[in-house]
Amino acid sequence: MEKKVNFTLEDFFYDLPEELIAQFPAQQRDNSRLFVIDRKSDTFLHSYFKNITDFLKEGDLLVFNNVRVINARIYCKRQSGGKLEIVLTDKIDDYHWKIISNRTKRLAGGEIIHPLKNDSLFFKIMDKEEEFLFIESNVPLTEELLREIGEVPLPPYIHRENVEVDFERYQTVYASVPGAVAAPTAGLHFTPEILDNISKKGCEIAFITLFVSWGTFSPVRDNDLSKHKMHSEKFFLSDEVASRINSARKSGRRIIAVGTTTLRVLESTFFDGKNRPGNGQTDIFIYPPYKVKSVNGLITNLHTPYSTLLMLVASFAGYDRIMSAYKEAVKERYRFFSYGDAMLIL
Repeated sequence: MEKKVNFTLEDFFYDLPEELIAQFPAQQRDNSRLFVIDRKSDTFLHSYFKNITDFLKEGDLLVFNNVRVINARIYCKRQSGGKLEIVLTDKIDDYHWKIISNRTKRLAGGEIIHPLKNDSLFFKIMDKEEEFLFIESNVPLTEELLREIGEVPLPPYIHRENVEVDFERYQTVYASVPGAVAAPTAGLHFTPEILDNISKKGCEIAFITLFVSWGTFSPVRDNDLSKHKMHSEKFFLSDEVASRINSARKSGRRIIAVGTTTLRVLESTFFDGKNRPGNGQTDIFIYPPYKVKSVNGLITNLHTPYSTLLMLVASFAGYDRIMSAYKEAVKERYRFFSYGDAMLIL
């Protein structure tokens, strides 16, 4: 049977009951379920994330995204008194940000808005680009100030107000570099104990940084995937980590990306069989029949229908295999999306 090569947006639909979209995190980080796909044997296995080390081998190198989510959702008021909500999507510098708002169409260039929690601050609307706005703040928007005036920017498919647990749980335990407006959610399942057990098993741990932007939730609008323009995100891969990755690959050890954000960095920096270190931007769009070359395994969550993230995991696991796995995950009542369960693809 000839393999399909021309995929369209419609190929990435699956039927997901709304009640399977996780609205809250699991009671404990590692209590989430783990759907394991073994590509070599073409088999599925159901487990729990606390057992993740059972599927790792001595010498494996796990690469994590250490970015930290900032309180990028800010409730504001216009000079007319009207209320609005903004989300910082991309940092230009401490004073200038790209944003989205629930009032984008109504806001005009030059207008001033104030955060509800600090009336001495103001943002000036500078420009507009499609659904995005550009603002200038009268003071630097540091992480500390954003903690005061903002909230954790929960994904659009979480239909509730923020609660106290989100400040802790929509953040990985190893997050250290502030600047993301969405969490690298595959990492949310890890606990300090699991990280310790991974090291005790003889596996290595390394960190890259990719500043996850709100563009990660941007829908694909054209059925012709070749016409989709991926959002661009900043990343950093250090000399030391690139050297460790290349050494692991050369010695035949497995490289396992923790999350699609990590995989996008490793694939974007992979040339002539090696990962090149550096600061950069990536807008890589990975979808079948593209073959991932930089990693041997992927830890990820269960992604939305039609999304670029589902397309990426389909490239890595194989389209038929991943769509079959998602059908089984629905049947087995897995919890989906950012606060949902995990998947390990080997």
